[in-house]
Amino acid sequence: MFCSQKKSLEVERIVKANDREYNEKFQYADNRIHTSKYNILTFLPINLFEQFQRVANAYFLFLLILQLIPEISSLTWFTTIVPLVLVITMTAVKDATDDYFRHKSDNQVNNRLSEVLIDSKLQNEKWMNVKVGDVIKLENNQFVAADLLLLSSSEPHGLCYIETAELDGETNLKVRHALSVTSELGADFSRLAKFDGPDTKLMQNSGKTKFKRTSIDKLLNTLVLWIFGFLVCLGIILAIGNSIWENQVGDQFRTFLFWNKGEKNSVFSGFLTFWSYIIILNTVVPISLYVSMEVIRLGHSYFINWDRKMYYSGKSTPAEARTTTLNEELGQIEYVFSDKTGTLTQNIMTFKKCSINGKIYGEVNEDMGHKTDIPKKNEPMDFSVNLQADRTFQFFDHRLMESVKLGDSKVYEFLRLLALCHTVMSEENSAGQLIYQVQSPDEGALVTAARNFGFIFKSRTPDTITVEELGTLVTYQLLAFLDFNNIRKRMSVIVRNPEGQIKLYSKGADTILFEKLHPSNEDLLTLTTDHLSEFAGEGLRTLAIAYRDLDDKYFKEWHKMLEDANTLKDERDERIAGLYEEIERDLMLLGATAVEDKLQEGVTETIASLSLANIKIWVLTGDKQETAINIGYACNMLTDDMNDVFIVAGNTAVEVREELRKAKENLFGQNRSSSNGHVVFEKQQLELDSVVEETITGDYALIINGHSLAHALESDVKNDLLELACMCKTVVCCRVTPLQKAQVVELVRNYRNAVTLAIGDGANDVSMIKSAHIGVGISGQEGLQAVLASDYSFAQFRYLQRLLLVHGRWSYFRMCKFLGYFFYKNFAFTLVHFWFGFFCGFSAQTVYDQWFITLFNIVYTSLPVLAMGIFDQDVSDQNSMDYPQLYEPGQLNLLFNKRKFFICMAHGIYTSLALFFIPYGAFYNAAGEDGQHIADYQSFAVTMATSLVIVVSVQIALDTSYWTVINHVFIWGSVATYFSILFTMHSNGIFGIFPNQFPFVGNVRHSLTQKCIWLVILLTTVASVVPVVIVRFLKMDLCPTLSDQIRQRQKAQKKTRPLRSRRPQTRRSSSRRSGYAFAHQEGYGELITSGKNMRAKNPPLTSGLEKTLYNSTSWIENFCKKTTDTVSCFSQDKTVKL
Repeated sequence: MFCSQKKSLEVERIVKANDREYNEKFQYADNRIHTSKYNILTFLPINLFEQFQRVANAYFLFLLILQLIPEISSLTWFTTIVPLVLVITMTAVKDATDDYFRHKSDNQVNNRLSEVLIDSKLQNEKWMNVKVGDVIKLENNQFVAADLLLLSSSEPHGLCYIETAELDGETNLKVRHALSVTSELGADFSRLAKFDGPDTKLMQNSGKTKFKRTSIDKLLNTLVLWIFGFLVCLGIILAIGNSIWENQVGDQFRTFLFWNKGEKNSVFSGFLTFWSYIIILNTVVPISLYVSMEVIRLGHSYFINWDRKMYYSGKSTPAEARTTTLNEELGQIEYVFSDKTGTLTQNIMTFKKCSINGKIYGEVNEDMGHKTDIPKKNEPMDFSVNLQADRTFQFFDHRLMESVKLGDSKVYEFLRLLALCHTVMSEENSAGQLIYQVQSPDEGALVTAARNFGFIFKSRTPDTITVEELGTLVTYQLLAFLDFNNIRKRMSVIVRNPEGQIKLYSKGADTILFEKLHPSNEDLLTLTTDHLSEFAGEGLRTLAIAYRDLDDKYFKEWHKMLEDANTLKDERDERIAGLYEEIERDLMLLGATAVEDKLQEGVTETIASLSLANIKIWVLTGDKQETAINIGYACNMLTDDMNDVFIVAGNTAVEVREELRKAKENLFGQNRSSSNGHVVFEKQQLELDSVVEETITGDYALIINGHSLAHALESDVKNDLLELACMCKTVVCCRVTPLQKAQVVELVRNYRNAVTLAIGDGANDVSMIKSAHIGVGISGQEGLQAVLASDYSFAQFRYLQRLLLVHGRWSYFRMCKFLGYFFYKNFAFTLVHFWFGFFCGFSAQTVYDQWFITLFNIVYTSLPVLAMGIFDQDVSDQNSMDYPQLYEPGQLNLLFNKRKFFICMAHGIYTSLALFFIPYGAFYNAAGEDGQHIADYQSFAVTMATSLVIVVSVQIALDTSYWTVINHVFIWGSVATYFSILFTMHSNGIFGIFPNQFPFVGNVRHSLTQKCIWLVILLTTVASVVPVVIVRFLKMDLCPTLSDQIRQRQKAQKKTRPLRSRRPQTRRSSSRRSGYAFAHQEGYGELITSGKNMRAKNPPLTSGLEKTLYNSTSWIENFCKKTTDTVSCFSQDKTVKL
């Protein structure tokens, strides 16, 4: 599998419908979904390969091999192999468990059933067994797990409506057309599978599952190499010492040891001693370090899973840590890349406000009450009188309904326009309720508002629109539909009412529509402009509303020109656009609408808090520019107070480069921009840019669309893009593809040396989620593709604040304290052997007994450091949320880095000096209370070991910021455990059972019963700990950190909590900004007027043809017959090229 060749690029695909034997010749991929990393056969080799990418694991394997050589090993092999096998097994079990759940999720998708045409009859078949070329029958609301080609539909003209929520999080419907040659096969929804499994667009855009490691893991790899180099230096020093000692002193022992002269070479002795000391000193980085790290990360993951404040009761969805290896990385995030639809927003549009004839209707904030007095403003309106009203619709301004009851003609015309100018399709469900099928959620909100206020859109045909106006059915003749597009930014309908009047109703962007108004609208225009600014300031999506009365003669002339333009072959679109422009003029302004693209709860507060934590948020969305900008303002990511908002919309590389250059000039002057934009893309240049970034004052934003981004990501332009984007407070990328999302993430990840997080909810976010250091999936109603590919998942965007500022910061803080203490205690423990080497003839003799060396990291000091690594916290979770600035040390990597490592190393070296030389000096030529000497090797070893355990226990007590019962039990319990085991191993009983393994019989009773020994232990402890206490006291007193200050305040005022800032509901500003945003797509007007999406009402059941269309058996017969008739039209061998 590792040597398989890369699949060649597929130019065309030849498929014969319903012929598996023929299609198998091309070896198309099967439809089985694979998001897992391993299978039964590949798990062991791949997992071991990944694990031994850790330098430490390879290092310990090397040491194990050395320990198997008896000539150089003074320690038994089990002291290394047992912990090594333990850590590899634990990690393998964890990885296997994670992958098991991936397999489980895959199986849920793969085993879903579909109806496939096999042997001229429909059979249930699992989706994973669907083959390219299979003909599949789909029904309403059925799941689709392959790329399909529509053959026929129960809808007229071979149309079907699909929802792509699992792909892009959008719940609005999209239309698809069947092939014309197969659209009459039958009424059942049938499709042809053309791309399966890994060849589908979804899987092609998902990217590869990457093996992710934290920055701390990478730092540890470097440190392990440094430590190994340090050990090599120590080993060389001791080996040289051994050679010299053997040459000068060792000769005196040869006769005593019955060695023949010249039998032992001093150089060879030094060589063997070098490897012996490498084995002895390897405990500077014990394998238990990695076992402990895995346990700590597992504990942190459970804290995330168990956090009730991240549990979404609306869907009974808890937060889930889907990986246990990246928790501390959550405390170092600098860039967050977020999808919009379904992540920041709920993709639910609600009609909030409107301006009609210069008067605002809708909700008004309490502090704005002096502007608009709304009676009963806290009570939603009661629409129960209207039996066809949408019960989910809420509106709080009763004055609008009062205006309807009073017969206000402007209000009537306003609501009539909303009921007529749209592309909504209506139908009735089984209960007789009116249901709207909307292509754009914006339109759904507007039509629903008109419906609730008495202007109910009932039905449409290609030529008519029927509206129930205050209980009376009115049918309007649809004369023309002037469709929406991104250039016009408006749509219009021309209708004839029952009185014979011809009217043009138009809605669109205010900046466009206001240019089309009749001069008599000047006063109303000024008022409406102010209202639109207010709506935009609240983050609402706005549309201007206008109409025009048309003369019958003028319309006929115009329509004749439109018909002529439609028949042109050259410049057809330009002529039609010109005619649209001609008739959409001299409009009369009615007002404006304000729709809220409902943000998820807490989005604004979360973004504000993350910004205070110096986390930059980039929005990467497939939505249009206007929609994305509007949401940016709604989230307060974009504000009217910003110094500048740069919009890059160039269509060529030259235009994009020039726009980026001009934007950079605005930021930091002409001298910082290169004249031609060609800059060598090097990390050195970006490091210089990071210095400039510090000097930028003011807030800037960058908006760039997908076309421009494609050019900006080219090698000679991306440096300019990255430099400009990183100077901006906010970046919004619109109309981007899933691949571009991943490219933007990788650009920042690779060249900014920053930790990135990507968050999304749809399948189009999967590649972005996999590309970032941390991937977060929103587990909502939009499908599970993003969740399955993510490292962490939860139900609401607002939980990201707690995930990063609390769990992420605590995980980073705890892991850094754990590593600092671990390296300190092991340097203190190990380097005593180095000092002892100068007093034992460099013989590689251990200063402690072998059992103490084995148990020190596994038993005596493992639990206290685990308790600190799992439970410790400097400030409470609430203070972590209230003071986002506490997050910055993780971004700057201040708590554990190479400098901190050297400080811990120096601390450990100092402690080892105190541990060795204080007892050595005290024991030198000393006698015990009984008059006997105490300077024997075993008493010296016990004294040093006891001093070491007490010193490191006191040190971790000083390091612990947050005390729990578990900390107390583990710290003091470990000390008690040490003495219990010590007395047991030195007892007569165990010596009698294992005399060769426990030679220190009776030594503890002899040593620890003497006061002088305890005085030595006390002196060693004080000498080791007091300097640390003094330094920390001075540091906290003279230059306390923000964490120190908050901790002191927390102790002094436990119940005091600072007031949390609230987002203002309205933001009045002097600047004029359009809040226009519309999710409508071009082409629906032509579809409506063609009648292709209209279902014929009450089809005659007596027609034999109609009966066969609704009979599945006949449908199959039709298909089999039609295949022989139509497919042969394409080629002689009856194949279809797709």
